[in-house]
Formats: sequence, C-alpha cells, structure tokens
Amino acid sequence: MEPEKDFKIHQQVRVIALPTYVKTAEPMPMLRPPNVIHLGEIGRVLDRRPGGYWAVRFDQGAFLIESHYLAAVEEPEQPTSHTL
Repeated sequence: MEPEKDFKIHQQVRVIALPTYVKTAEPMPMLRPPNVIHLGEIGRVLDRRPGGYWAVRFDQGAFLIESHYLAAVEEPEQPTSHTL
C-alpha cells in the first residue's frame, strides 16, 4: 500500500483519479456522485480530516477526498524580468 500523502493547508491539489462517490465537507456530509468533480480538476486544501481524508474546495463546493486521489500542484515558476 502506498504511503499517505501529506499536503499543506491552502495548497493546490489536482484530482488524479475519481472515487466511486464523494462526500461533501459539511457538518452533515452528503454522498454525491463522482461527476461533481472532474479528473485533472484543481482545488485548494481546506484542512485534514481523520482517516486519510482531506477537505478540498473545488468550484462546485468542498468535498472530502482521500489522499490517494490527489496530487500536489507544483507552483508555477515566477516570470523573471531581464534588463538589457
């Protein structure tokens, strides 16, 4: 089994595989079909939850996603200005 990934709060993550369902990150979580998020979609980590779950904010809302469905998004390089 692959080791659990560790993300930082507010870090951007990408969906690398879709779960069979997703759970909303609300006080009373609801199960939703997996098509509320899309493969490759980028979200922002809100917090860590027990059991290897991460609360992640996507455009459609916040969902609880297990770490093996996520990968960290590498920060884009900052453009450098060159003076000639």
